[in-house]
Amino acid sequence: MNITETMAELVLQIGILLFGVRLFGGAARRLGAPPVLGELLAGVALGPYALGALPLPLFPRGLFPLAEGALAVRPELYGFAMVASIILLFTSGLETDLKSFLHYSVAGSLIGTGGALLSFAAGDLTGVLLLGEGPQSPRCLFLGIVSTATSVGITARILSEKKKMDSPEGVTILAAAVFDDVLGIIMLAVVMGIAGLGEGSGGGAILGIAGKALGIWLGFTVLGLVFSRRIASFLKQFRNSQDFSILALGIALLLAGLFEKEGLAMIIGAYIAGLSLSKTDIAPVILDRLRGLYAFFVPLFFAVMGMTVNVRSVLDPPVLIFGALYTLGAVIAKMAGCGGPALLLGFNMKGALRIGAGMTPRGEVALIIAGIGLASGILDARLFGVIVVMTFASTLAAPPLFSAVLGIPGAGSRRPVKGGAESALWEFGNREIAGLVAVSLRRNLRAEGFYVQVMNAAEGISQARKDDIVLGITQGESSITVVTGGASMPFVKTAVYEVIVELHDLMRQLRESAGPEALKRELADLPGSPGKGGLLNLIRAECIEPALRGNTKEEVITELVGLLHARGKVEDRDQALRDVFAREKIMSTGMQNGIALPHAKTEGVEELQAAVGIKKEGLDFGSLDGEKSRLFILVLSPKKVSGPHTQFLAAVSSVLGSDSLREEVIGAASAEEAAALLRGSPAV
Repeated sequence: MNITETMAELVLQIGILLFGVRLFGGAARRLGAPPVLGELLAGVALGPYALGALPLPLFPRGLFPLAEGALAVRPELYGFAMVASIILLFTSGLETDLKSFLHYSVAGSLIGTGGALLSFAAGDLTGVLLLGEGPQSPRCLFLGIVSTATSVGITARILSEKKKMDSPEGVTILAAAVFDDVLGIIMLAVVMGIAGLGEGSGGGAILGIAGKALGIWLGFTVLGLVFSRRIASFLKQFRNSQDFSILALGIALLLAGLFEKEGLAMIIGAYIAGLSLSKTDIAPVILDRLRGLYAFFVPLFFAVMGMTVNVRSVLDPPVLIFGALYTLGAVIAKMAGCGGPALLLGFNMKGALRIGAGMTPRGEVALIIAGIGLASGILDARLFGVIVVMTFASTLAAPPLFSAVLGIPGAGSRRPVKGGAESALWEFGNREIAGLVAVSLRRNLRAEGFYVQVMNAAEGISQARKDDIVLGITQGESSITVVTGGASMPFVKTAVYEVIVELHDLMRQLRESAGPEALKRELADLPGSPGKGGLLNLIRAECIEPALRGNTKEEVITELVGLLHARGKVEDRDQALRDVFAREKIMSTGMQNGIALPHAKTEGVEELQAAVGIKKEGLDFGSLDGEKSRLFILVLSPKKVSGPHTQFLAAVSSVLGSDSLREEVIGAASAEEAAALLRGSPAV
């Protein structure tokens, strides 16, 4: 196969996978499971051990033929997956709060450390018992390191739903997760160093290579943190935020390559690059600018990992038994490793069970580490299948297990808890406003010295904590909910009030600087421009009323919305009316020269709809020139679907800038005549 054919096959595979991960990931989210499990299943279904091997006319070996060597997929596709893993760990490093890792919670550090160490021991010993190899063998070590990973996105969602984000158990779990992530990366560095020696090495050699690996990790981490501000200053010289964000990723790629050359995993270098920049002022900018790359690459990684799963091998009884025992050990180790220290830190048995259950789910990092072992030849397809079984089982078992232990009545702490949890809800009626308030609230809390951590981005869940104040923040479709201890609620309400005041002031400044009245006048004065029907073809005779009956603004809007509803163009008439009236409260849509353009984005319609009304004697619509409005064009656009809303309004304004045409439309004797005049007229 020549290079052109290879690249053609690669782009086809990526295109197919993009659709697969979106469909399967979306289905998993709707079922309440993490999207990563759906993305992994997409790879399993489309991979060379399943549908990918089916022969097709142009692909006699299938769309995803089984590749030679240790990997089931072609090296080119696996290369995309490795870049994705670097992006994922780079962003994880950027989101890590090192100050919190070092200083925030003694309980979190001890519990995270206990869970990581006991999980590693359990995974390693499972390999010793079932593989018959020594505890220092690379395969056993990899089973140990995979077992340490924790994914608390599910835990955070359940804590939010149960209003337990600010509980002693909730705070401790989320603090321990920070320690768990960093310890996992450190342990991976050591394991990769030991794995490079092979089996049969002496204890001295193992300690030496482990020390070297740990030294490299620690040395680069310290250098990165010491020079982080200088690195950020260098990147900011490129000024454009898109440029310096891409170059920051370039640093992660360089460091990842250097670590791989030193016998360590690429993701360790990527994580250190992100960790080094995590406390700089450009970290949130980089995260924002890389969001698109993350959304493109990372799901591909999990799909490629799924494609390496040999379904027949996984379904073999020995593999299933191995996977079940490995899963049992991993769950028990987290429960005991995290719950045991919790008992010594002021929690009772209920609290210890809750903390242990909250730390059980595995996820992204476990699969990345398993992929490294598979690519290096340390793990074979059967052991990789064992790890996939453990990842699936622990992730799927976590929600019911955690919900059950949270449901046990009674406090989980031996110390009295100050007050009960209270929640406050702010409904904004608009998704964009809710998002703006949430972003501003998190920014202000960081400025107050709070550690703010996004725990589940898909669910809009984050936590902020400082000293004994803990806030659980959930962004809904059009609302913000904050849960905290009763004593902290006055602070919460004050913080949200300040955010709303700031946003109101920004809107005032925008009104003053942008001059909306002047802009509205410019829009009304737009001249007609040459062209063909264009967007105005959306205006239909059946949706034109040449003799409106209404005598007020409210009556005319109600009549036009009712006309669209009667023609089956509006799904929810009342919602559409509410949205149009809300838009009118912001600023009247009466233009000048007798034209009014009432409009709104609403969930009452599924696609852009327009209605035209004519009232020859006119009525007061609050127009710019103070004259009565005689021609009314109502525009309704769907809120959640992109469409030519602004383009349509501009087209109408531009066309009706012609005095002669405007008068002809107003004087039209029938709906058909008015529609013909508008559709046959110049439009943009």
